[in-house]
Amino acid sequence: MRFISPKTDFAFKKIFGSNESKDILISFLNAMIYCGNYVIQDLEIIEPYNPGNVVDLKDSYLDVKAVLADQTTVIIEMQLWNVEAFQKRVIYNLCKTYTNQVKSGQGYSYLNPVIALTITDFKLFSSTEKVINCFYFQEAVEHFAYQEHELKLVFVELPKFTKKLEELETVIDKWIYFIKETSNLEIIPENLREVPQIEKALTIANQASLSVEELEEIQKEEILLEDRRGELSLAKREGIEEGIIEGITKGERALLLRQIERRFGEIPADAIASIKALTPPDLERLGEALWDFNTREDLLNWLS
Repeated sequence: MRFISPKTDFAFKKIFGSNESKDILISFLNAMIYCGNYVIQDLEIIEPYNPGNVVDLKDSYLDVKAVLADQTTVIIEMQLWNVEAFQKRVIYNLCKTYTNQVKSGQGYSYLNPVIALTITDFKLFSSTEKVINCFYFQEAVEHFAYQEHELKLVFVELPKFTKKLEELETVIDKWIYFIKETSNLEIIPENLREVPQIEKALTIANQASLSVEELEEIQKEEILLEDRRGELSLAKREGIEEGIIEGITKGERALLLRQIERRFGEIPADAIASIKALTPPDLERLGEALWDFNTREDLLNWLS
């Protein structure tokens, strides 16, 4: 068997956001938001996924949206990269979903709770090794809640989850393992079959069950993902190289200034500024010309 990765936008929507996914999504949300307790018993998936509607690499839109039986809205997003202003975007999407519930002329009583569940394929909070972190409004000193159930942010950081297949115990463990490792599986493991909804999710993720059009969609997204990884890798490498070059250039300037001060004593501030503004080739030329200068005026003439 080969399984598609739930981390991709196409697969995440198909597994958790299609018409056949209600029981899967209920089990997953109960695990991620409610510690595995059977709190959610029913929900409605908003704008269910349909084959062929994922045509580009997503950046800022939500993967799955559902309304629970108690009218709480849950917005779910799978995020692969820690892009600029990502955390602000999560808050924006939460607040936008909350405020958009009220239509013109309606009162605030029409507002229902909203939960933003975000799964990241990178570490987001360096101050803790917890895999799941939950945030809501609370008083700064005594920490009592302000409308605790009204707005909530839940983050699941996949890199912090390190349990192996044989170490999985709870339904929480098994769902996180499913998100993180499905693409590396060759069969449906017995301990994952113990959760019927995960077994069903793996059946959906089985490439053998996909249509030709869906397989083409997967391949298209995989190419886009690989291109993005290449872009990020190149940018990181170029940034490191630029940093090294800049560090060398700063060292050359500092060395030249020390040599000049030893030969000619203190020099004017505008001359120091001119030296600091020199390009690497000009610094090299100044280093060579320095030994031909007999006076400070020779240096100043060269700089001018």
